[in-house]
Amino acid sequence: MASLVEAIARALVSKPEEVKVTEVSDGKNIVIKLSVDKDDIGKIIGKSGRIAKAMRTVVKAAAIKANKRVTVEIVED
Repeated sequence: MASLVEAIARALVSKPEEVKVTEVSDGKNIVIKLSVDKDDIGKIIGKSGRIAKAMRTVVKAAAIKANKRVTVEIVED
């Protein structure tokens, strides 16, 4: 799941080398934390949060196949 989030994020930002994704798992629950450059945070969130919501929807759809529950968090450094 983390690789999916990383691929989507790298395609959206202007500094793909600054994309960092960490995954914390405890059984069926997975928390994916996405960190990008401060100048790219708006590109990840999108207008009214549409890009972030779409990314979460895609990841949740992939997680259903794996019988997991995934949460994507966008963190600022």
